[in-house]
Amino acid sequence: MRQTIDLNRKWAFSKESESIPPQMPKNWIYVNLPHTWNGIDGQDGGGDYYRGRCFYAKELRKTDFPKAEKYFLEFQGANSSADIYVDGQLLFHHDGGYSAFRVDVTDALQDTSLLVVAVDNSPNSSVYPQQADFTFYGGLYRSVRLICVPRSHFELEHFGTPGVKVTPSMESDAACNASIEIEVWAKGTKDTQAIRYEIRDREGKTVADATCPASQTKVTLEIPDVHRWNGLNDAYLYTAEAKLLENSDVLDSVSTRFGCRTFSIDAQSGFYLNGKSYPLHGVSRHQDRPEIGNALKYEHHKEDIDLITEMGATTIRLAHYQHAQEFYDLCDERGLIVWAEIPYISSHLPGGRDNTISQMKELITQNYNHPCIVVWGLSNEITIGGSTDDLLENHRALNDLAHSMDPTRKTCVAVVSACDIHDPYLRIPDVISYNHYYGWYGGDTSMNGPALDEFHREFPGTPIGMSEYGCEALNWHSSDPRQGDYTEEYQAHYHEELIKQLFTRPYIWATHVWNMFDFAADSRSEGGEDGMNHKGLVTFDRKYKKDSFYAYKAWLSKEPFVHICGKRYTDRVEETTRVTVYSNLPTVQLYANGKLLETKTCPDHFFYFDVPNAGTTDLLATAGDCSDRSLLRKTDTFNEAYRLHDKGAIINWYEIKQPQGFCSLNDTVADVMKSPKGKAIILSMLQKAMDTRMPGIEIGESMTGNLMRVGGSFTFLRLVNMGMMGSNTTKEQILALNDLLNTIPKD
Repeated sequence: MRQTIDLNRKWAFSKESESIPPQMPKNWIYVNLPHTWNGIDGQDGGGDYYRGRCFYAKELRKTDFPKAEKYFLEFQGANSSADIYVDGQLLFHHDGGYSAFRVDVTDALQDTSLLVVAVDNSPNSSVYPQQADFTFYGGLYRSVRLICVPRSHFELEHFGTPGVKVTPSMESDAACNASIEIEVWAKGTKDTQAIRYEIRDREGKTVADATCPASQTKVTLEIPDVHRWNGLNDAYLYTAEAKLLENSDVLDSVSTRFGCRTFSIDAQSGFYLNGKSYPLHGVSRHQDRPEIGNALKYEHHKEDIDLITEMGATTIRLAHYQHAQEFYDLCDERGLIVWAEIPYISSHLPGGRDNTISQMKELITQNYNHPCIVVWGLSNEITIGGSTDDLLENHRALNDLAHSMDPTRKTCVAVVSACDIHDPYLRIPDVISYNHYYGWYGGDTSMNGPALDEFHREFPGTPIGMSEYGCEALNWHSSDPRQGDYTEEYQAHYHEELIKQLFTRPYIWATHVWNMFDFAADSRSEGGEDGMNHKGLVTFDRKYKKDSFYAYKAWLSKEPFVHICGKRYTDRVEETTRVTVYSNLPTVQLYANGKLLETKTCPDHFFYFDVPNAGTTDLLATAGDCSDRSLLRKTDTFNEAYRLHDKGAIINWYEIKQPQGFCSLNDTVADVMKSPKGKAIILSMLQKAMDTRMPGIEIGESMTGNLMRVGGSFTFLRLVNMGMMGSNTTKEQILALNDLLNTIPKD
């Protein structure tokens, strides 16, 4: 019978060693798994975190394990390439840091053996991802197990397969019965053996079963009066189990949970679950935490799913790679609709096609049984450098592969905003979604909905969604929030506007906020904290829900609540201040120092009150049986603790020369681009910034028009403040750029 042994404790680790040790090393440090070596340097900024080869070593004694005929090591995540050695012999090489793989070590194991794993996250030209706006943590950051099985057993090595594949089907959205095809892969079986297939309901009762010769590795069973998996409303799961039998003895068994549901995506009216409209509004998620990076435990996954479901999200885009099985399981249990994808991102690697194929095979093979998943993501923002024939061929191959492996689901891409809607790349997948950041990276919030309208008008038969949108917020505050100020108030305003645009367009098949949580991107230098992307609705440590979190909760959650915004913005200078309240109830009352200030009814869940600001004001908001409190305090001068102060060069307004008729740092990119000289300057700046964050991507002429649509409204001074000249730019360098701009006549 199969037995599984946890191997997570006490691995010797070295970042300095240059070769595998011949015996258990004495001077390496000891770590427990999950583990990453970039938990600190991958989050502190500078883009200089260690990317290289490190070693893990562990002594294995057969006497510590059950007696078995076959032994397999299972690695649930080793980023990004791994070599597995037993007693100095290389047994296996794996490329791809986010999927599981197994290694047959039966013949290599001695009574005592030295297991060494060389894990490598070095830059290379063939393993994805290589260029992207997040940290590529190295390490054995998920669990390692030893699986012990008899010679006759269910498959373990094929692309990390769970060993059993379940395909439910129903004749229609309203069908009462379901046909369940169960397929297994068995190795070393004999004519005397049999396989028992069984389906159990949530209470453990057997609802269908069959016993067949071991050679029959596929059966179809019927579930009468099937209980459907119905998203957040009722995430009902069945269990399918296959047992390999010899006489009455169980030699091996595999099981999986699955759900019975139908879904469709309509280009005019969006997503349908079990024949009923089911709007998809949710978030994207990265898998890292402070100091531990991506080396998460179950309680971390559980906390994330709790926060996402508290907000009321119906969908999650699991970006930009395969996530842990525990998280897919939680999505199944909670009823979240999932977009799952491979890390084919940002920069097309001519030598990386085989890796995209193998990662897609692993993603689908390992996650096929999860009812939460409805689309397989082929790529993200891959056309930043433009489309090429090789890129298009790669996508066609991936699209065909996904459909051949799984005809029950759709394929999708996340498209960079600058990608022309006529690009042939967009004709390949079943559905597409755009990453638009109008209102943060240039443009205005009002441009987001119309950008999708433009696509929908020209391609009404292609489902279109919004795969990324968002803006950054830290603990900075303002009563006059502006694009680019990194205040919590501007982020809340931004999301209020985007909610009203995106949630009221029924043709949008799905929306995914970027991002649910702040996450590490070590090359970033923005907002006053290096190494981080602060677009999360919740802080990196999961301790603080930003006001924008509650804007979504007001539209999505069914749990009654009321929330006063600006709790971290107590000190205010104005005589009358605007206070925003969010609630999913229709009427809100706001009290100031115990007196009713005003009662408001609002259909869009966003309530705005003008509050007299004198002395200290105790605010109480009520809605139904719900209440929330906050505090205001009148001050004579603005509290500078609320304002972002650049850590780099400080430029005063009077130091920026603005000769009449000529450009300066205060002019917009669009205005400067009207001049050939100005165009050359801005393209050079953007290329240098791209070389820092995503080396190898060329900004060519074909991207200029779309770049202007996205960032044309930026002033040069904002580009500088965003780090476009580098994080250590001096005052002298900035003023020298202004002098150069002063030589360009205005149109």
